Amino acid sequence: MSYALYIGRNRSAGGIAYLAGYGDEPSSHWLEIVPRQQHPDGAMITVGVTPEADLPGQLTDIAQVPQTARHIRVSYSYYKGVPAPLTNGGLNEHGVAVRDVWSSSRAELVALTPATQSGPNYSDLARIMLERATSAREAVLLAAELITRHGYSDYGGNSHLIADADEAWVLIECAGGAGLWAAERLGPDAIRASRPGHIGDIPVDQSGHPDFLYSANLVAFAQAKGWFDPGAGTPFNFNRVYGDAAGPWPGASWIEDEMARRASRPEKIGLVDMFWAMRTEKLTGDTAGYGQVVPLQRQAHHALYKLWHTPIGAIAAPFVPVFMGMQVVPEEYRQHRYLSAGEARRFMDMRQARNGRLDSVSAIPQGVESTRSAVQVFKQLLYLVLLHEELFLPDVTSTWTATERRLLDGHDEAVATAATLLAAGRDDLAQAYLDFYCHTHMRAALDLGQILAQSLEARTRAMFGFSDSPLPVTPKQIW
Repeated sequence: MSYALYIGRNRSAGGIAYLAGYGDEPSSHWLEIVPRQQHPDGAMITVGVTPEADLPGQLTDIAQVPQTARHIRVSYSYYKGVPAPLTNGGLNEHGVAVRDVWSSSRAELVALTPATQSGPNYSDLARIMLERATSAREAVLLAAELITRHGYSDYGGNSHLIADADEAWVLIECAGGAGLWAAERLGPDAIRASRPGHIGDIPVDQSGHPDFLYSANLVAFAQAKGWFDPGAGTPFNFNRVYGDAAGPWPGASWIEDEMARRASRPEKIGLVDMFWAMRTEKLTGDTAGYGQVVPLQRQAHHALYKLWHTPIGAIAAPFVPVFMGMQVVPEEYRQHRYLSAGEARRFMDMRQARNGRLDSVSAIPQGVESTRSAVQVFKQLLYLVLLHEELFLPDVTSTWTATERRLLDGHDEAVATAATLLAAGRDDLAQAYLDFYCHTHMRAALDLGQILAQSLEARTRAMFGFSDSPLPVTPKQIW
């Protein structure tokens, strides 16, 4: 499960569209900046799933393109047996943002999925879109072409919410091995939450409708299965025909209504509202592996594209900026052994490897593991907050919102500094400045998170003690 939220530019302050979200996968999550890369003629990439996946399949190789785009993404180490590392979104140097959100296909489609399925999986599609797309629409067409040519490896149905400065698209890929997909365009007035990815009525009787794209067999396949009768006079509702038939979930409807209310104010929706939408305990808890907010505005230089990031769910961590022009991610925010799949059987030791057991060595660099894990520090704070939510959550929330306000107060000046250096042709100085600026705030946030955790641990021990109950205390969520 994941959560994505799109706000069209007409509904926001300053005419800036936003795409925000988080991933719900329980394994380790880490931040990556992947450079622009050149690839030789004949280069291939491996896509798909293995026979060990929850819905088994086979890995295949497809052609790589000559150049892939620089992008920022969050990767993670496990989900339903799909080969790692996985990703469910990020931002590329062309200003295209991608979010991956599950979207259950109807049970009959899941049952039809062949055990020999092949082609890109949901993570492959998200990564390839980031690597290749220069617009949201191009990303949809790219995914559609890959599915048509190579097939699609699924785990029961999935979707992507893809956006640029002008528009967004909800793309849903169906289970079943039949290459079924559909996409809906979201324009500048849209407010859309995905959890799960959802498309309603599609005007299949209006060929070439500008707001919808779909596979050539979308209607014929449903007719053949008896799931849709064009003569019945009912619209082709994608969720009813191919999805879970549940319609929008209550949490998605609630946040859409709340953001529409905020958009009706004179000031409309701003970045702080997007932080709130990712932080509210009604939607965010331990399942949220991280948080992201992407302001979708065109930049004069690719280095100035950015997203705002939290290493766990934003209920217990502040948003900090991550620029495309950064060269390295702080060690604390990279992959650590904490929650990484397979690390429980590995060592920071070469003795067994010398006897031929190469899989006994940790996949994490020892230098990185020697630093604090931002995920682990903020997770401890989260669990302390939730033990006594009524007492601790207001203090922690006010601390993070104040931290973000102070960061925003000086943010425009930092952007102007980097832009001035880039305009002067000093890309090297701009990159060094962005590294310094972002690393400083990312580590300051981590320092404060550690201090808060130490404080709440001491207060909890003094005021309540620690329970041995195996039942976790969680926020009351609408999902």
